[in-house]
Amino acid sequence: MTESFQSVKFSSKLPKTEVSIFSRMSTLAQQHQAINLSQGFPNYPVSERLISLVEQYMRKGFNQYAPMPGILVLRETIAEKIASLYAVDVDANDEITITSGGTQALFTAIGTVIKPGDETIIFEPAYDSYKPTVELFGGNVVPIRLKAPDFSIDWAEVKSRISERTRLIILNNPTNPSAKIWKKQDFEMLEKLVKDTSIIILSDEVYEHMVYDGLQHCSVLQFPRLRERSFVVASFGKLLHTTGWKLGYAVAPKYFTEEFRKIHQFNVFSSNTPVQFAVADYIKDKSTYLELNAFFQKKRDLMLTGLKASRFKGIPCEGTYFLLIDYAQISDAAELAYAIQLIRQFKVATVPVSAFYSTFFDQNLLRICFAKDDDTLDQSLAILTKL
Repeated sequence: MTESFQSVKFSSKLPKTEVSIFSRMSTLAQQHQAINLSQGFPNYPVSERLISLVEQYMRKGFNQYAPMPGILVLRETIAEKIASLYAVDVDANDEITITSGGTQALFTAIGTVIKPGDETIIFEPAYDSYKPTVELFGGNVVPIRLKAPDFSIDWAEVKSRISERTRLIILNNPTNPSAKIWKKQDFEMLEKLVKDTSIIILSDEVYEHMVYDGLQHCSVLQFPRLRERSFVVASFGKLLHTTGWKLGYAVAPKYFTEEFRKIHQFNVFSSNTPVQFAVADYIKDKSTYLELNAFFQKKRDLMLTGLKASRFKGIPCEGTYFLLIDYAQISDAAELAYAIQLIRQFKVATVPVSAFYSTFFDQNLLRICFAKDDDTLDQSLAILTKL
């Protein structure tokens, strides 16, 4: 292909989108043999029982396409889980779709809703897939900037940013990267704002089982006036420490699910068959997800306690397996520059929080992932406390 053809005949649909910050920092971590606290994946073993279940279903011959909406027994198990956790009845046939990870569910939901010219409100710092996906389908993002350390939402500002073109509001709860959770009053404010509008809600709840200090996760599903206009996305990758398996699901009313599946069938069609059967068996034991809060709180506390001996300041973490640290007492370098310096000179990889804003906003904050084994966390603390 000649250069002239590239420049004249082809143009990017996402000209301002670069390789994700996670890929960039992980690549640097590999190059410099640094401890990787940047990308959100665990480094400890997956349950042997779960692996055995996957192998069992593979050997039984469950290796061909799954039904497009997902294996029914898994959808039924998810419906039972939702009823147990949130006292909400969800129809396994018509309201749950199994997807190839949470991000694919987000992509498909946004594609279901957004048409050219539509506006989407997002709360920043925000997971980096939201904005480019909206733009890919011709929509425009209206960012609401939240600030450290509390990242609280100014609902008057949100109201002022709603227009006749507002089609979608995306929320993430618990929130990556700020590690905050939405409270009941936040949902009540959202209910008031969208009442008598045609605005749709997309609730990214992939960290629902990582909430700490006795706090409770609230799901959009628990608010009937929101549920009727919402997609909810969840992830087994986060739930089962299996991010590489790329399995998630979307919950939505039947009229949304029908449209969602029209795109889903031409996007991935169906997701990993033996893994679906294995997960259905595995999560029937509720302890597989109910014990996650305590499991990750110990890791969060290990990091927060260890950082007290350093010049870094940990920002309160209510949920997710991420922690924000303030380095203002150490350096006045920009976040990206300091994150790169940490990798190259000190062999610890983090993510600059400024990467989660659509326009440059620097607060001397880095995000670290504590979904690592204790030895890795101890090694990173040994380095960070010397800076």
